[in-house]
Amino acid sequence: MKKYGVNELRKMFLDFFETKGHLCKNSYSLVPHNDNSVLLIPAGMAPLKPYFTGQEVPPRTRMATCQKCIRTGDIENVGITARHLTFFEMLGNFSFGDYFKEEAIEWSWEFLTEVIGLDSNRLYPSIYENDEEAFEIWNKKMGIPADRIFRFGKEDNFWEHGAGPCGPCSEIYYDRGEKYGCGKPGCTVGCDCDRYMEIWNNVFTQFNGDGKGNYEELASKNIDTGMGLERLAVVVQDVDTVFSIDTFKALLDDVCALADYQYETDPKKDVSIRVIVDHIRSVTFMVSDGIMPSNEGRGYVLRRLLRRTARHGRLLGIDGSFLTKLSKKVIELSRDGYAELGEKEDFIEKVISQEEEKFSRTIDTGLSILNEMEEAMEKSGSTVLSGEEAFKLYDTYGFPLDLTKEILLEKEFTVDEEAFAAAMENQKQMARKARKTTNYMGADVTVYQSIDPALTTEFVGYDHHSITSPIVVLTTEEELVDALTDGQTGTILTEKTPFYATMGGQHADKGQITLADGSVFQVEDTIKLQGDKVGHVGRVVSGMFRIGDMAVLTIDENERTAICKNHSATHLLQKALRVVLGSHVEQAGSYNDAERLRFDFSHFQAMTAEEIQKVEDMVNDEIRASLPVCTKVMTLEEAKNTGAMALFGEKYGESVRVVSMGDFSTELCGGTHVSNTADINCFKIISESGIAAGVRRIEALTSVNLLNYYADMEKKFMEDAALAKATPATLGQKITQLMEEIRTLQAENEKLKNQMAKDAMGDVMDQVREISGIKVLATSVEGVDMNGLRNLGDQLKDKLGECVLVIASQNEDKVNLIAMATDSAQKAGAHAGNLIKAIAREVGGGGGGRPNMAQAGGKNPAGIPAALELAWKTVEEQLH
Repeated sequence: MKKYGVNELRKMFLDFFETKGHLCKNSYSLVPHNDNSVLLIPAGMAPLKPYFTGQEVPPRTRMATCQKCIRTGDIENVGITARHLTFFEMLGNFSFGDYFKEEAIEWSWEFLTEVIGLDSNRLYPSIYENDEEAFEIWNKKMGIPADRIFRFGKEDNFWEHGAGPCGPCSEIYYDRGEKYGCGKPGCTVGCDCDRYMEIWNNVFTQFNGDGKGNYEELASKNIDTGMGLERLAVVVQDVDTVFSIDTFKALLDDVCALADYQYETDPKKDVSIRVIVDHIRSVTFMVSDGIMPSNEGRGYVLRRLLRRTARHGRLLGIDGSFLTKLSKKVIELSRDGYAELGEKEDFIEKVISQEEEKFSRTIDTGLSILNEMEEAMEKSGSTVLSGEEAFKLYDTYGFPLDLTKEILLEKEFTVDEEAFAAAMENQKQMARKARKTTNYMGADVTVYQSIDPALTTEFVGYDHHSITSPIVVLTTEEELVDALTDGQTGTILTEKTPFYATMGGQHADKGQITLADGSVFQVEDTIKLQGDKVGHVGRVVSGMFRIGDMAVLTIDENERTAICKNHSATHLLQKALRVVLGSHVEQAGSYNDAERLRFDFSHFQAMTAEEIQKVEDMVNDEIRASLPVCTKVMTLEEAKNTGAMALFGEKYGESVRVVSMGDFSTELCGGTHVSNTADINCFKIISESGIAAGVRRIEALTSVNLLNYYADMEKKFMEDAALAKATPATLGQKITQLMEEIRTLQAENEKLKNQMAKDAMGDVMDQVREISGIKVLATSVEGVDMNGLRNLGDQLKDKLGECVLVIASQNEDKVNLIAMATDSAQKAGAHAGNLIKAIAREVGGGGGGRPNMAQAGGKNPAGIPAALELAWKTVEEQLH
């Protein structure tokens, strides 16, 4: 048997099923589409759920994919065992009401034995214990002896997930030989050791379950199969674990070279090596699909994986940043199957390097805080760090628990791990409660899921603003109905529509649907529904609408025109940003309505005023250039060859719409646009801000909205000038004059306050004491703020010379405290910061500062005498 590489095996699988009439698709994004049940795609069938449920019509009844997947449920075991991975590739062939058990079993056997060349005598099928149909196929059709077919119960060989489609499974195991076994006499298929490895799972989706153990036969049965690509490579290459297959080994060797370490010479270091190899693959693929590090959702998973990787690099003694080097290796090893890795290489590098640098700063902060916690434990005599504090280090500063334990162990301290686990579980419970209620599909349950999946809506709004089409579906918010009457709210679906539904960052069209009898339905929103359906949401203004009525659908042309201007300006803006800032700029989100445009993009620092002006000028130059806006429909491959920009995580069909604006901008876009850039008229950026790590947001105006903006600014300018008793021409001069007057008044006010403070204090020289040759004064004064206390302190130092001062003041119901120590006093042991810490609690406050000067605030004026008394004692202790 030839030892095929990972990239060869992936291609062989897809090529084989293409010969069996399957549509072979590239992997879907790791980001789920219309599925709230998972954060990340965990299995090959997950992106295809709409086809299995019948809510969408598949492009073909036979499909095959190699799907990138991420599972983090066992993240703590990654590296500790050689079995667990967070990122893996799942090969799968699928049938949607087409072929069933016989073909699925036959083809899986054919691929493994004839295409890959596995020894059929080392392959063992398993079936669900009651699935006689599968047994007959394996036994009679495939010729597998009965004693080589293993029957397992529901827990192992029946797939179901709550209520919904489900069915029995048939798995195929491969005997890797005694050298991988446990050596026990009863070792056979189903043993927990590594000898008999499950490599293929055929799921026969033939029932609909109610979630309570009751099942009905499905009229249309499906096939859902899964085979881990990495597992298959382990078998074909005859290696001990996935970390020894060709692509993993190449990456592992690079990690070892960076760490100057020989693999399998230190079990602890081996764990770190395996963690890095696995996690850097996850991180690279997640970023390639547009996931950005954050503190929630998918972004949090990415951040956790990336920081875990960086931390294990530290444990291995790898100096400096190293993650981008390994990410480049992942791209090199995987780009054959995932072209997006190469296309986004610069972007991936920037995101990873920035997050690695940020973690370097975070872990240093965590170390400092842990040191403070240790000091507090020593003072209190405790040897156990609370679980809450350990979790704070973990959750806020990204500090792994095992690192906290390791550092504490040096002082023979431990962690309350039970309390840490409780804090962790509490966070998980909060996350679960925040999760939306979903159906089998992972989508919010709505009335729209009752609509016939075969129905579709043809969008004709590129060329027509008003059309006639029959009504095919009517709904209220709760149910499908035959009619909507005067005053009712609901949704209308038609065969064709000129209304653009909110998608791709473009806001929905509004308008009216009317009938010949004068009935009017006001369309307030247009929504995209599953299965290429468009819903017109609104209310009946007058009359009645019935299924089958011929309706006239007319969009609000003024609103559409304004939206088109903003959408087209967004295309010009994106290109201008890439020219001015660099090719790492990628769209992270956009929103275009009739009022303004908003564009989110990847960039790692705030734009300068000069950069903003350059971008703005470039967009306006292209508007004035009167570039023709052309649209063409072509294949995705043809579109990419034109250099057209595509969006992260977007699902594109075989044919795509390409919008070009002269030679300046070319993008894949399904939205509506102006016919010429001159129609946009003008463009102005009104704000640029950060909205997330590595993501910036620009808001801008065009055309009439920009003119209205300038008119509002002019009106406000005139009002402000009038308020300052000036004209627009003299407003600047007037403001300068007023500022000078304010500065003069402030200076006079400070002089008066200082004089009042001196008068309030009176003669305090008789309160001065001498301790160890240093003059000391602790006194109080009424109604002086902190700035006044500092001035008083400076004046008293001038009078007393080398000294220690403490001054307290009640200002309304609050207390201000200040302490000062001159150079000689400090040399003698005085420390203003420690002094203020000691006495601040007497007035119900806290504070601190430097050895020469410190201040504090408090809420208990009654404690001032006690604070001053304690000040004398504390200074005496410091000077002795």
